[in-house]
Amino acid sequence: MAHEVPPLPYAFDALEPHIDAQTMQIHHDKHHAAYVAKLNEAVAGSEWEDRPVEDLLRRIDQVPEKIRGAVRNHGGGHANHSLFWEVMGPNGGGRPGGDLARAIDDAFGSLDSLQEKLTAAAAGQFGSGWGWLVVGGDGRLEVVARPNQDSPLMDGLTPILGVDVWEHAYYLKYQNRRPDYLKAWWNVVAWPAVEERLRRARG
Repeated sequence: MAHEVPPLPYAFDALEPHIDAQTMQIHHDKHHAAYVAKLNEAVAGSEWEDRPVEDLLRRIDQVPEKIRGAVRNHGGGHANHSLFWEVMGPNGGGRPGGDLARAIDDAFGSLDSLQEKLTAAAAGQFGSGWGWLVVGGDGRLEVVARPNQDSPLMDGLTPILGVDVWEHAYYLKYQNRRPDYLKAWWNVVAWPAVEERLRRARG
C-alpha cells in the first residue's frame, strides 16, 4: 500500500501518567490505522496513489472531487497523527531552545504566551479537531485551530506542533475534562522534534 502507519517511536506506556497506555494503543493501532486504510482505498488505482500525503493535502483543490472528501478526512487524519506521534516523547516537556525558542519569543513574546494561545485554541475547538502551531509563508509562527482532520497544509501553512482534541485522544483518562488533558499534554511535548520541523519548514 502507498501509505502506512508509522511505528510509534516509543512504548505505549512511555507517556504515562500524562497519556495512558491504553489510549495510545487504541489511538495508534486502531484510529490511525483506519485513516490509512481508508486513504489507500480512496486513492487506489488513481494518479494520486503514490503521492506523499502532504502533497495530496497541499494540492487538495486539484484532487478529483469524487475522492477529495476521503483524502481530506483520511489523508488529514494520517498526516496529523504522523506528526502527533513525533512531537511527543517520554522525555518531553520543559522549554525549547535555539531557533525555536527565538521564533516563539518573536511571534508570541514568551513560551507561556504560546502555551496560553495554543491551549485556548485547542480547548475552544467546538467538537472534534486540533490545535496547531504552524509556520506561515513568511516563516513566522502562528497558532490556528482546525475542525475534524482538516490539515493546515490545505491552507498553505506548515504544522510543526499539533494537539489532538478528538475525544478518542483523551477520553479514557480525562473523560470530558479537555482542559486537564491539554495541561498534561505540555509535559510530553518533544521540543527538539518541533525545532527540527521548524528548520525544515523554513528551508
